[in-house]
This record gives sequence, C-alpha cells and structure tokens, in this order.
Amino acid sequence: MVFARKRFGQNFLHDEGVIERIVSAIGPSPQDALVEIGPGHGALTEPLLERAGRLDAIEIDRDLAATLQERFAGRGLTLHVADALRFDFAALALQRGRKLRVVGNLPYNVSTPLLFHLLEAHGAIEDLHIMLQREVIARICAAPGSDDYGRLTVMLAPWVVAEALFEVGPGAFRPAPKVWSAVARLTVRAAPAFPVDARFARVVAAAFSQRRKTLRNGLRALLDAAAIERCGVDPGARPETLTPAQFAALAQALPSS
Repeated sequence: MVFARKRFGQNFLHDEGVIERIVSAIGPSPQDALVEIGPGHGALTEPLLERAGRLDAIEIDRDLAATLQERFAGRGLTLHVADALRFDFAALALQRGRKLRVVGNLPYNVSTPLLFHLLEAHGAIEDLHIMLQREVIARICAAPGSDDYGRLTVMLAPWVVAEALFEVGPGAFRPAPKVWSAVARLTVRAAPAFPVDARFARVVAAAFSQRRKTLRNGLRALLDAAAIERCGVDPGARPETLTPAQFAALAQALPSS
C-alpha cells in the first residue's frame, strides 16, 4: 500500500457509492478516449476500465504508478508517469484520434493552474468530470451577482459550460480532508462563447483585484467611465454583477497589444 503524500495533495477516494455516482455521471463507453488524472489507488480506474475497455491515466507518483501498472497489466490501461501540469493533452488526442474525456479527483493545491492548462488544449477535449474542494466548484459554477461569482468563474466561462453535480463528504477519502468536496461536469464549447485574448484576462484581473470597488474605480488604469459606458456597461456597477460577455466587451475596448 502506498500512503498519501502531502506534497502531491493526495486524498484517496474509497467510498463505493460516490465512485458509482461519478462513473454514472460520466457514462463511459468503448468509443471514448478517457483520461484519468491522478488515479491514486485505482478506485475510479477499475470501473472506468470495466465500462470503456481502455483508459489513459496520468500519475505523478512513481510508487503509485508502479502499483497501478502491476494491478492493471493487460487490461487496457496506458499509464503516463508525468505531471499533469506539463502533459500534452492535444498530442494525446491526436494519438487517440478523437477528443478526450477527462476525469479526475484533482489535487486541490494545483487545481486552478491545472484547469487552465487543460483548457489551453480546449480543441482536444470534449468534457471534464472533476472533483475539487466544494468552494472551488461553487466558484466555477456561480451565476453573476452571487457571492461565489468571481475571477475563476469568468475566466472559464468562454471555454466551458459548467454544471455542479453533487457534494462529497470528507469520509469518502483516506486520509479524510478537512473540507468537503464536490463534483462538476465541464462541457467544452465547440467554439469560445465570445472573442478572447490577453485583454480579457487583464480586464477580469483588474476588476476582481478590487472587488468591492466600482468598475469606474477598479478599471481606472485601463478604461475611463465614458469608455465603459460605450460598452453598454454601467461604470458604477461592481464586477460581480457583470456577465462574462460584458467583460469581453470591455476587453475589446482596450487597444490591441
């Protein structure tokens, strides 16, 4: 048995009921190019392989990888001993000849950069079924005007349609984390919801870095009140009230760099 390592943010899922709910939500089939990030002890790997017949898995922990390789030898598992933050998902999709369906109980300590790395390959990914800290899932799926709505929500919105599925208590893991988790489905859009470039990230970052300020004040270094109004946005509004498309309109008003 390989024990959880704090530096990898490991908490191993073991609850059979939760495992079945996740697999049912995914609905894997032999036609899918499934990719599991952080298979750990193989709790999800086993039922995914049973239903799909093949699976790519990315595991950074060499000891866990060796155990998985032995356990699933000859059963359709292709194991990549690698850091998912540096893994080339687009190249894997080319190898498999189809878009990827990504599954993972993602390490909470690298969840946001990992999501953005995955979406750099958005054209190669069909959907993601992810488990993260409950509060992070709430932010990903939040609606404008809610307390959870923020920078992460807006930055993901052009690329995915996010749906919170269900919550998972600490007891479903070994060791049990101190927080609740939740599972979400992110369906990757066939094309971005609106034009996105570096200006979008600049506007969103500036607005939410001073969340309690109005756009007139928060975006002062980028756009004056008149320019904000020309975008059809109230300069007196706070950033959490804007839709992602409104942030995109503000971004388009900036000079191209």
